[in-house]
Amino acid sequence: MGEIRFGPSGLPEAATFEESFAALTADGYRACEIGFVSGFWLDYEEAPQFAAAAAAADVALSVHAPLAAFMGHADRGKKFKMALGMLDHTAGLAKACGARLIVFHPGFLLGRDRDRTIADVVDQLGDLRERLEAKDRLVPFGVEVMGRVRDFGTVDDVIAIAEQVDFVRPVLDFAHMHATSDGSFLDADTFAEPLAAADGVLAPGAPFHIHFSDIQYANRNETKHLPYGEGTLRAEPLREALGRFDRDAVVISESPDEASHRAIRDALLS
Repeated sequence: MGEIRFGPSGLPEAATFEESFAALTADGYRACEIGFVSGFWLDYEEAPQFAAAAAAADVALSVHAPLAAFMGHADRGKKFKMALGMLDHTAGLAKACGARLIVFHPGFLLGRDRDRTIADVVDQLGDLRERLEAKDRLVPFGVEVMGRVRDFGTVDDVIAIAEQVDFVRPVLDFAHMHATSDGSFLDADTFAEPLAAADGVLAPGAPFHIHFSDIQYANRNETKHLPYGEGTLRAEPLREALGRFDRDAVVISESPDEASHRAIRDALLS
């Protein structure tokens, strides 16, 4: 079993970055995912100080890109160019602040079948590679499993993209998978199956990157994240499943409250 680093999505509020990271580690957290979903709140002037605070606290940092920043557009028009620019800016900030992974969404079918959509995502990620390599910003990206059963972004879609693009890794969102499977993630064997698929495409030394929370769903579609214990997804089977792999893991809680973060932490790390 590899090392498990666990932490929340979002930093605690504090007067300085150093105090925010100190609050994280005081609560036993060793990972954190910051979000640019609603805008770029970090700039290049502040990023070195942010990076130093994260490194001093030994916190594994990841970044969630804006929701509109996805590849696989139906054409290379305005929306594609805007998404490319947002991913470029996210990569610049991620490198400057020492983030180990950028999480992004896989996009939409937009009237295409899955094979065509995957091909378009892979092709447009080639455009992203060229742009980032020219600026020395090519950092690892993680494509997230989504939570709506008929939409693009199943675990198979995500694995297929990661198989073909060497700087992309799968991000396993077990809340989303629990929803789309109608609540089937109840035992370690079920958790181990997507972990094995991810393990097969991850490079040696790259950790699993996992999103986890309790989840409410209807008709196999996610509806909202729940406080831990209000739904049926539990962390103990995930801990058991991770124990079957010789690979480190970063587990990010997307729960809506601090009590849930702590309960999941205790279940995973006990």
